[in-house]
Amino acid sequence: MTKSLQSPTHSWAFRPRFRKDTFGWNGSKLAIGRIKEALSEIRAVARQDPITAADGAVILLEKISPALSGIDSSSGAIGSAVYAAVHQLAQLIGQAPASEQLRQKWLERLFEAYQDDRIPYIESIGDLWGELCVTPELASTWADRVLPGVHLMLAERAQGGYGFFGGTSVCYSALFKAGRHDELLQLLAQHPHPIWSYFVWGAKVLAARGQVDEAIAYVRAHAGSTTTTATIACFAEDLLLQAGRRAEAFEKFALLANQSSANLSTFRALAKKYPELSPEKLLSHLIACSPNEPGKWFATAKTLKLWDLAEQLAWSSPCDPLTLNRAARDHVSVNPAFAMQCALASLHWVSLGHGYELTGFDVIEPRRLALEAAAAVQQTELAQAAIDKTLSADRPMVAWMRRALGMAR
Repeated sequence: MTKSLQSPTHSWAFRPRFRKDTFGWNGSKLAIGRIKEALSEIRAVARQDPITAADGAVILLEKISPALSGIDSSSGAIGSAVYAAVHQLAQLIGQAPASEQLRQKWLERLFEAYQDDRIPYIESIGDLWGELCVTPELASTWADRVLPGVHLMLAERAQGGYGFFGGTSVCYSALFKAGRHDELLQLLAQHPHPIWSYFVWGAKVLAARGQVDEAIAYVRAHAGSTTTTATIACFAEDLLLQAGRRAEAFEKFALLANQSSANLSTFRALAKKYPELSPEKLLSHLIACSPNEPGKWFATAKTLKLWDLAEQLAWSSPCDPLTLNRAARDHVSVNPAFAMQCALASLHWVSLGHGYELTGFDVIEPRRLALEAAAAVQQTELAQAAIDKTLSADRPMVAWMRRALGMAR
């Protein structure tokens, strides 16, 4: 019997590390590390033996949820790590050149693990079921298998009940892969209040038919209170990019779809996705999208070495004094003119009450840096005048700043 027809045997190092309840309440960091190690081991095998690697991926997906069941997942870190791992493992399984019989065995094992997933950690595998089936024929077989459960759930919902079937995502994904699009849309039409992971398949059907605008309108029309605008933006941006409508994707959805907690991370994500835009043009667009707080893009402009723009942003709207202090300290020798403006802007915004958990050092340091940088560019008198003007103004924090500097009122 060839290897593509039977389950391969391999001694996986990760296997004993994912016994049931292996990780304790505070085991999130350790578990994330173990998941990364397992992925590295599986990827290394995949380079030489993709079928064995795919079987290892199935084993890890079977074991991962029972092993993590005791972890405090409230931070979301372990959930994000598992979600990323599920997608990587599913891709390895889908790409493996396995026979239909072997693939069916894998799917049986995965479906059992999927049904037993109580936390749930591997629930996203249901959305990937069509890709795991690989062929429309196998996907259609699985759709037929789970359709009765979906029909029972919809019948109970129609009567005002709260019916639930754990194979609903599997069904929709399999129907889509099988090309049974009309049947999929009919099922969704019977669902009174479909969640995002369900009704997004209706939009995918429309997109597959080339109706991109209708697909975007579909998700907007069906989005409920649990569907965020960022989720819709990510989906819409992806559709437009696939359709080659890059300019429209950027203008309408890019910022919301790629928004990060750190503005520099947002810029980098957009720069990677839209390389046709120059850094200057991209940053100008982001600044224009934040008319009330352009100063938050100061660090990005500084990183890009757009000194004039960064200096302008430092003064245009409230900017974190600690960020300005770091910029002044980092550039006092290499770009003293810029460092002087950063330090003076820091004192300016501190005097107006901006900044968090500041100490006297956060006043003394920018004053010193401003004068040191000014001396390097022969503008000491100008810098001192700016400092005196700030410290003599009628502003909320001036009295505290003067005390920090040891100055009389």
